[in-house]
Amino acid sequence: MSSPSKRRDMDVMKLMMSDYTVETINDGITEFNVEFHGPKESLYEGGVWKIRVELPDAYPYKSPSIGFLNKIFHPNVDELSGSVCLDVINQSWSPMFDLLNVFEVFLPQLLLYPNPSDPLNGDAASLMMKDKNQYEQKVKEYCERYAKKENVVGTPKDESDDEISEEEFSGQSESDDEVVGHADP
Repeated sequence: MSSPSKRRDMDVMKLMMSDYTVETINDGITEFNVEFHGPKESLYEGGVWKIRVELPDAYPYKSPSIGFLNKIFHPNVDELSGSVCLDVINQSWSPMFDLLNVFEVFLPQLLLYPNPSDPLNGDAASLMMKDKNQYEQKVKEYCERYAKKENVVGTPKDESDDEISEEEFSGQSESDDEVVGHADP
């Protein structure tokens, strides 16, 4: 088997050559953002999110950190940090998985089949279990408000109450060393 760095390079290149828009950070391939579209026939269809990916030195033997940078209302995504609670990334990651699996299988499955019994967002989980219609309405509201193409493109926009910057979203300034949307591996 090839070295972890060669595998990392190959996986990132495969992701960049796919249909996903990948934006590298600091001209490296260990941190980048990926434009992710909500799966068809789901409550999240039509939504567009910027997903932060951080690859550890031991990738693919250690899982990538995945986090949503723009808001999403989902039981298994922390609303403030964007961290994702997904067993296949956090506990049962295997080197046989790659970055395309994350974006083509794992994240779509997470959005299609939320698990309110293991929540990172207690409000979303509670609403999903108690009032499915209200939960679905709130998901759609978040998609309309935060998950539009203009929320993920790096172009300047006017600041309004309907949109929040990454700094406002994270409660951090650009000078902070902590990465927005960092998920626990």
